[in-house]
Amino acid sequence: MRFLPPRSDGEDPSVGVIVVAAGSGTRLGHSDPKAFVLVSGRPILAHALESVFGMREPAQVVVVAPKTWLDEAKRLGAHLAGAAGAYLSVVAGSDTRQGSVAAGLAALGPDVRTVLVHDAARAFTPSALFDAVVGGVRDTGAGIIPGLPVSDTIKRIDGELAVATVDRSELVAVQTPQGFPRDLLEAAYAAAAAEFTDDAAVFSAAGHPVRIIDGDPLAFKITTAWDLRRAESLAPQTSPAVLGSRTGVGIDVHAYTSESPLWLGGLAWPGEVGLAGHSDGDAVSHAICDALLSAAGLGDVGSNFGTADPRFADAHGDVFIAATVSMVTAAGYEVGNVAVQVVANHPKIGRRRAELEARLSTLVGAPVSVAATTSDGLGFTGAGEGVAVIATCLLQRTR
Repeated sequence: MRFLPPRSDGEDPSVGVIVVAAGSGTRLGHSDPKAFVLVSGRPILAHALESVFGMREPAQVVVVAPKTWLDEAKRLGAHLAGAAGAYLSVVAGSDTRQGSVAAGLAALGPDVRTVLVHDAARAFTPSALFDAVVGGVRDTGAGIIPGLPVSDTIKRIDGELAVATVDRSELVAVQTPQGFPRDLLEAAYAAAAAEFTDDAAVFSAAGHPVRIIDGDPLAFKITTAWDLRRAESLAPQTSPAVLGSRTGVGIDVHAYTSESPLWLGGLAWPGEVGLAGHSDGDAVSHAICDALLSAAGLGDVGSNFGTADPRFADAHGDVFIAATVSMVTAAGYEVGNVAVQVVANHPKIGRRRAELEARLSTLVGAPVSVAATTSDGLGFTGAGEGVAVIATCLLQRTR
């Protein structure tokens, strides 16, 4: 089975990066998994994936997430991957770190020869460190792990007593990503008879050498609330939980009819000629719904509220807008704003513009602006045969 589209040179990526994101957020004081805790308005996993996708050469990226957070991880990963989305996989993790890494290994494509295992909690690891680990594995055939010299004095203790000073020149603080030849790492995992604290320990237990390269202070692990606060100081500020924006356009047209009262923008317009339609013919509300649905990739008014559905016969615009906003919210978006342009000879929008904007803003749950014009006697609107409405919107991805 091929996992990825072929590269331009005819080969799939020979590098795979397993991003372990299945841990809990208990020590951070959060009920959400650690990788989905926000740092400056974005999940920790988002920061981590930016570094991965900044690598010099293509790599298959496998995110290992909690089973109940797979959809969230897929949405987030797809947004961060952008044009490289075909190189991303998301799989369910295990109760143990080794189990999660094993799940990631099983998802790698057949052409992957070098595997990097990275903790999502090391969210600010520079892309250059990933490249250095890949180069080290290729050059030596050994396991490669980044590490930093230990600057603190280290004491060996017995209970509450400090009994000896440890020679810190022989110590290193280990980080991720850790890189290995794939065949050796898979064999080491298959042979592992105990739980180890990192992948280098699994690799060493199988008798394979592990080499140290220079780590980076930015590759620190977000484990405690203090680490989280430190991360906040490093990350650029963004709007809370906004992961991306999408725009949509909606157009609706209805003919005038003297057989119905006029409803437009969720308001009744006494004394005006109405609009024909299966519902109340509210072209403004329908155009807004089409804009919101198109931006969220949820189809259009016709596919969601068809004329064959008796529930929407004679329904007012507020019914459609409420249902649409609910669908958009369930899909992980919030409405930023909506702009509406009405093209018609009548009614005269200007005299009720403020009331109309207030009503629509309440229905949508976001600012709605309304403008109006005529078509200078041209077309069906100029001939006074009906109304045309164009609506645009901005949606923001929240999860």
